[in-house]
Amino acid sequence: MTSPSPSPPLAPDELVSSSGERRVLEVFLDLYRDILKRKLAGLSDQQIRQRHVPSQTTLGGIVKHLAAVEREWFQVVLAGRGEDELGAPAPDDGWTLSSDDTAESLLAGYERACAASREAASRLSLDDSVSHPRLGRVSLRWIYVHMIEESARHVGHADILREQTDGATGFDG
Repeated sequence: MTSPSPSPPLAPDELVSSSGERRVLEVFLDLYRDILKRKLAGLSDQQIRQRHVPSQTTLGGIVKHLAAVEREWFQVVLAGRGEDELGAPAPDDGWTLSSDDTAESLLAGYERACAASREAASRLSLDDSVSHPRLGRVSLRWIYVHMIEESARHVGHADILREQTDGATGFDG
């Protein structure tokens, strides 16, 4: 006898409720990465630049910032690549959109950064650690938790900005 399927179907984070630690961390980070991408879905280049708060924060700026944070933690810190190799802004500089930034280009850059992050992390165990100028050493586990926190916080900002942009709410809006 089989159990009835839950309604609605289980979300990715629910599907790993009894999985191992690494799988849980990867799925939660990917969940927030995917939600962020959906927050920009269907928006025009003008809409991703709209400011709804006194700061410089925009939907496009959030995506650009999180791409820079992905590169910083996974490529620079974890993989030991030089920032000059990456040819992209450092995390603090990621908020400002250039005239060349479009919704499509920002999402493509974010997807590339996330793919490179997955690749860099795949070579290490959660207990592997690397040197860090401020913290001494950081483990891959710590980087995952930090990136989940960073991504979730900014996805929350994106959720509010998207609602202010066109009224869309929820995971898909």
